[in-house]
Amino acid sequence: MSDAFAPDILSGQVAFVAGGTSGINLGIAKALAAFGADVAVLSRSQDKVEAAVAEIEATGVRSVGMAADVRDFDAVADAVGKVANTLGQLDIVVSGAAGNFVAPAAELSSNGFKAVVDIDLLGTFNVLRSSYEHLHKPGASIINISAPQGSLPYPAQAHVCAAKSGVDMLTKTLALEWGPAGVRVNAIAPGPIEGTEGMARLAPTEEDRKRVEQAIPMGRYGRIDEIASLAVFLCSDAAQYLSGAIIPCDGGRSLAGPPQYVSA
Repeated sequence: MSDAFAPDILSGQVAFVAGGTSGINLGIAKALAAFGADVAVLSRSQDKVEAAVAEIEATGVRSVGMAADVRDFDAVADAVGKVANTLGQLDIVVSGAAGNFVAPAAELSSNGFKAVVDIDLLGTFNVLRSSYEHLHKPGASIINISAPQGSLPYPAQAHVCAAKSGVDMLTKTLALEWGPAGVRVNAIAPGPIEGTEGMARLAPTEEDRKRVEQAIPMGRYGRIDEIASLAVFLCSDAAQYLSGAIIPCDGGRSLAGPPQYVSA
């Protein structure tokens, strides 16, 4: 994690991270805690929730966790309400729950398409909508975790492209609607990130990995802590006039256009 920020930059703030029990989202949750925020996480797995809470509490902040499916609005709203009652009003909301698998459109089932759209897009709406009444207004910061598929067509990723482009437009629309209340809404679109389930599926072999790296101007995979550093910045006062942005953090990968490493 970057040491470019003051160690207490988020002290006294409350963060809620949906999907915050693994991968990029857990990295963000831990980074927010490292800079002083109390952090709540939400995931479908109670075991993962408990493990993540233990990791976060080890940094010395308060942490709670809830098990719920982001596709279930009532369950998410109940979880958010409990977090606000326990930790206080929310200063930071990160919506990062996502689903992905490789499937050419001609072989993709309707249920498979719906599952990804429901988790990524409907799930993001459910998290943000249920959080709104508990946000500090003015002053709250929302971060959605998008993907390059939100702006670039990917072979064998029609479901993800549809879902993430929806997340991007939802980000911009809510920035427009909620800005007058003093709520900032931005999105991060991570590129190929080391140690994530998504890249394990999209580039499972060493040959695939080499093709990915060759297409990245910076010549390497990104790290989870690099995404987390961007999230900390977006939550900080240094970004207080930044809203409605979809920020690629991908070593320049998106500049090269659609990838060739996902087999259709």
